Amino acid sequence: MSAERARRQAWLVWSIAVIVYVAAVFHRTSLGVAGPQAAERFGVGPAALGVFTVLQIGVYAAMQIPTGLLVDRFGPRRVLTAAALLIGAGQMLFALADSYPLALSARAVLGCGDAMTWVSLLRLIAGHFPARKYAVVVSISAALGGAGNLASTMPLTMLLDNVGWTLTFLIGGGLTTAYAALAGTRLRDVPEGAPVPAADPVPLRSVGRSVAAAWRIPGTRLGFWVHFSTMFAPAVLGLLWGFPYLTEAQGLSPHVASAMLGVLVIGAIVGGPLFGALIGRRPELRMPLVVGFLAAAVLTWVVLLGWPGGQPPIALVVIALVVLSLGGPASTVAFALARDYNSLRTVGTATGLVNVGGFSATTIAALSVGLLLEVAAPLGSAVKFQVALSAILLVLLFGTWRTAVWWRRARAVVLAAAARGEEVPVQLRARRWDDLAAVPVPAAA
Repeated sequence: MSAERARRQAWLVWSIAVIVYVAAVFHRTSLGVAGPQAAERFGVGPAALGVFTVLQIGVYAAMQIPTGLLVDRFGPRRVLTAAALLIGAGQMLFALADSYPLALSARAVLGCGDAMTWVSLLRLIAGHFPARKYAVVVSISAALGGAGNLASTMPLTMLLDNVGWTLTFLIGGGLTTAYAALAGTRLRDVPEGAPVPAADPVPLRSVGRSVAAAWRIPGTRLGFWVHFSTMFAPAVLGLLWGFPYLTEAQGLSPHVASAMLGVLVIGAIVGGPLFGALIGRRPELRMPLVVGFLAAAVLTWVVLLGWPGGQPPIALVVIALVVLSLGGPASTVAFALARDYNSLRTVGTATGLVNVGGFSATTIAALSVGLLLEVAAPLGSAVKFQVALSAILLVLLFGTWRTAVWWRRARAVVLAAAARGEEVPVQLRARRWDDLAAVPVPAAA
């Protein structure tokens, strides 16, 4: 196959696959604006409402390692097709649910399908694109996922207001289920004529060893903590608590709040490709950019949570949302790390491990915010959100600490390998804060 034909096929496969991911993000974030209606429909309070997101994201996080193993065993085409079917079925069940337990079951099914999309998409990208384009295509994919998030803000609010709960979610679920047929027939695991990576059955007793082997790689561990720290804050706001914060604590109308949540999405859509292009050309800048984002995010939360009375100027809230929106683009560094330090045969497992990070943090933070909102309810709308959202800052500080620890350890491994003359994914320059006593200093890059 000619290079031009291979390039066109790669982009076609990616286009078909990324639509499943966009749909998954739409369904995942649909409760961001539908939360108040869900609370009324099922007769639940803030903590029970938070369980919807915690359950969905908890299932997502729990499924990441199994998904990686499934992708390595059966290939991304089959797994992505199954994901579209599960997402559609879960959303249609959610549309028809008339009780809280049934609605929870529906979100669990949706979360299971959602969990299978991103790892499958990344494996397809790794199989069809050269390594130098990987970060760029992943960043574009993440940015396009923002289109699904954007559709779940103002457009979804208007649909819910005009056609109602049941029809809105039935249409979305039905279209996703139907699209699975296209994914199943048109996707290819590898380019035409390329050998398919060996996928021998993995005995159950070997699964733990496979996961442990990927986890022992410092690049995988660093990717986990980068993802943990960068993507969860905009996810918590977009999935559930941003809308109530803007309407209850800041006193905005539902339509204005929906539009403001769109800032999180637009920032990610614009920042994703720019971020990907930069780290694609200069991979040595990956971690400095992550550290810069984390520092800015910590400062942002300190200002928002420390504002007297809990109601900062709206312009400041918009700036904060712009800063936090870059967490999604920054989180793509985690997958580039998994791709660089793992073989194609096992990169699905490593990617699944990395993806657990951000969604574990999202689960912890979303549940903590819901519980703190109920505890702090007597303090008034603005102050109770100050107290509740402090959980996000605490999780962010913990993740930032662990990222710093594993960045130093991963650098030590790369510097030592370069000093031995081995090929490394990124040429690094030794710094004063590296462990130079244990790591030979290579020639300057």
